Amino acid sequence: MSSRPIAQELVTIALREDRDVFALRRFSQSACRVMGVTGPPLVRLATVVSAAGEHLLGAPRLTARLFMEDTGHTVLSVRFRWHGPTAPRPEMLKSATRLLDACRYLPPHDGGGHELTFALHAPASTLPLAELAADIVTRLNRTDGLDLIDTLRVQNSQLLAALEESQQQQEELQQLNAELEETNAGVVALYSELAGELEKTNSGVVALYAELEDKSRQLELADEYKTRFWANVSHELRSPVNSVIALTRLLLDPAADSLTPEQRQQVALVQSSGSTLLALVDELLDVAKAESGRLEPHPVDTDLRSVLHQLRGTLQSTAHPTVSLDIPDHHQRAVLHTDETMLTRVLRNILSNALKFTVDGSVSLDVTEQDRDGADWFVFTILDTGVGIPPDELDRVFEEFYQVRGPHQRGRAGTGLGLPYARKLTELLGGTLTLHSEVGRGTRVTVQLPGRVPAAPRTAKPPGPAATGSAETEHQSGRPTPIWRSVVVVDDDEAFLTGLRPVLERLAASSTVLTDSTQALQTVKRERPDAVLVDLNMPDLDGYEVLRLLAADPATAPIPVAVLTALDPAHVDPPRLVHARAVLNKSHLTAERIAAAMTDPPHPSTRPEHPPAATPAGADP
Repeated sequence: MSSRPIAQELVTIALREDRDVFALRRFSQSACRVMGVTGPPLVRLATVVSAAGEHLLGAPRLTARLFMEDTGHTVLSVRFRWHGPTAPRPEMLKSATRLLDACRYLPPHDGGGHELTFALHAPASTLPLAELAADIVTRLNRTDGLDLIDTLRVQNSQLLAALEESQQQQEELQQLNAELEETNAGVVALYSELAGELEKTNSGVVALYAELEDKSRQLELADEYKTRFWANVSHELRSPVNSVIALTRLLLDPAADSLTPEQRQQVALVQSSGSTLLALVDELLDVAKAESGRLEPHPVDTDLRSVLHQLRGTLQSTAHPTVSLDIPDHHQRAVLHTDETMLTRVLRNILSNALKFTVDGSVSLDVTEQDRDGADWFVFTILDTGVGIPPDELDRVFEEFYQVRGPHQRGRAGTGLGLPYARKLTELLGGTLTLHSEVGRGTRVTVQLPGRVPAAPRTAKPPGPAATGSAETEHQSGRPTPIWRSVVVVDDDEAFLTGLRPVLERLAASSTVLTDSTQALQTVKRERPDAVLVDLNMPDLDGYEVLRLLAADPATAPIPVAVLTALDPAHVDPPRLVHARAVLNKSHLTAERIAAAMTDPPHPSTRPEHPPAATPAGADP
């Protein structure tokens, strides 16, 4: 059985008048200072104790006990006890609970009185509790001198004694008594004024703390609303942008009706702009998720040569004719277990930024591998001979939406998200991003990443743009044999379905498309397809409900189902997708991606894949 903590008595005061409350406040402040409590905590305790004493003053048998105890922490407590009907105000108890470490009120019970205790944690002391308490008591006794009123009373007594001893000093004593009485009146008036000011100060401090907490809550709500806004807007933007990209791909398909060279160039510009907009939406959402702590990496074993080859192919065409882009064919020695999509976006943003502000010279990427205390690290260094950044702007370039001012910025479009976004992703991967720049000479950006990120691996790895390009090449070379006999697609987005048509032709010999999700169950039972593709956001029955109905019917339960969505992975409900064979993002869908995802068995922790990194503006689509 554990014993209760032993309380060390410091002082007990009977509270009968204002000066007793003033003395209690002074004793509380002195004890706090001896125990190492200073600054705002000391002010909070003294303020609450004074406010409580002033409120309870006049209650029968009112006392205040100052003591300390060890409850795992060194605690300084003030306990009020009194009788009668007076009770503490609820708003005072609420404020005290917010300002101090503990506030406990016990109403009268079995004929006893009221009890109100305030407590404040103090820093740990090297002295035993008893020695510390004795030291405090000694100092309190030393400072517990007479106040001005008591001093005057002692002087009066001494004067009266002197009057008894010497009648000759009567007139002088009478005159001195009159002066002392006048002084007493001044002191009492001054004390009353100070007490009033202290009460106003106490009320003001309590109100200020309450206002600060309200402001903090408002800021938290504003941040939550901002994150929710980006989540909703990103989905509403992704769906039409994905449709635009898919439709332009149809127009550029060699099997489609021929376009004039000018029309083909215009459609290609539309496709490139759509890809840029999709990348911007993804970056905006990732920034919002990173700020709220909901963006998580999904590491896999990453082939650096593939990543660098992809960057070289997509960025080469964006370089100015007088600028050379050097991305090495790095021979990787150590294992790099990281989020491949995040790494690609980090390097792409930095390289794109360097190419945008370099009109002559070179942009180069260097990769080195280092052993740091037995752990593998990868260091990526991007050098450019561009315009450079002024010294007073170096810190601000990592502020979201900020762009360096100056003539070199003109004609170079951008959102100001590239470097802030790259730094956030780098930190999520456990690394660092640093920047050094000199105006007129260029910029060096260094990204250092650990070889392994401690995080759960993704259940599905999205193919990069290189895989998408490979699929398009096969389509251009001729129509291959469909992978499946038949497929049923349930989606209410007509534009998306139009862009999905060539994918369905490669995927299955026949396809049935439903825009009314209420007909899904009966259609699947009738057609008995090899697979079903279902959108999540639909009127009437959404994708979750369609998936549940298909899984509950014995006739349709064995048919594999893939969920297609433009939603961000953080806003998909995995427990409701346990019957789905795969959850795929609508960006850059190909027949091969869908078929490969459907070959894996379903898993109870089905996780939606990240949208693939979109091709930057000006790069080959």
